[in-house]
Amino acid sequence: MSTTNSTVESTTIDAGAGITLRARIFKPNDNNNTHNSGNNNKRGIVLIHPYSIMGGCQGLLRGIASGLADKGHLALTFDMRGVGRSTGRASITGFPEVKDVVAVCKWVCENLGVGRILLVGSSAGAPIAGSAVDQVEQIVGYVSIGYPFGFTASILFGRHHGAILKSPKPKLFIMGTRDGFTSVKQLQAKLSSATGPVETHLIEGASHFQMEGPAFDAQMVQLIIGFISSL
Repeated sequence: MSTTNSTVESTTIDAGAGITLRARIFKPNDNNNTHNSGNNNKRGIVLIHPYSIMGGCQGLLRGIASGLADKGHLALTFDMRGVGRSTGRASITGFPEVKDVVAVCKWVCENLGVGRILLVGSSAGAPIAGSAVDQVEQIVGYVSIGYPFGFTASILFGRHHGAILKSPKPKLFIMGTRDGFTSVKQLQAKLSSATGPVETHLIEGASHFQMEGPAFDAQMVQLIIGFISSL
């Protein structure tokens, strides 16, 4: 499948332990390619979808991935275990899914010639991605869209917090000011103890699930590209 400035390919990735993951690669056309800057500097963006148990899937990130590719950035989405045509069973806390993220990032490096990865996690995909950041050397930065830091969500994902907060790698946290899972005050309190470069971007009046919708895709693309330029 192709658009004006990019093409989309489907593939299957072996995550080990009998788990296979369905993925889509969004490739910029050769004349629109900004990620191809040297053997060890080729950049890819891996996007992690929202909570599998609540219907999260890679399709929710298609608009962002397509927008990134149209702007010249190689992007990849995938269904975590137990979602869509990926095998295995989805978990409640997301820790088995961290292995999926690590396997996908390593596959991207080995099969797409990528030497630098930006990891982007949406909603529950953000803590899962955050736990993988320091497990893959080639991951050079992290973007969270609606990280669920709030008390109730922390019952499920609280054990993920430490990994990203202690990581020295650059981080960008994007959140709506009306996020129902995390208040602005909670976000600021959590990030006050974070290690390494940390940026935040608050979207006035936006709720958690609004930011998962297509209306915000173009804005997410611009924020991600802006963050990439700082790495």
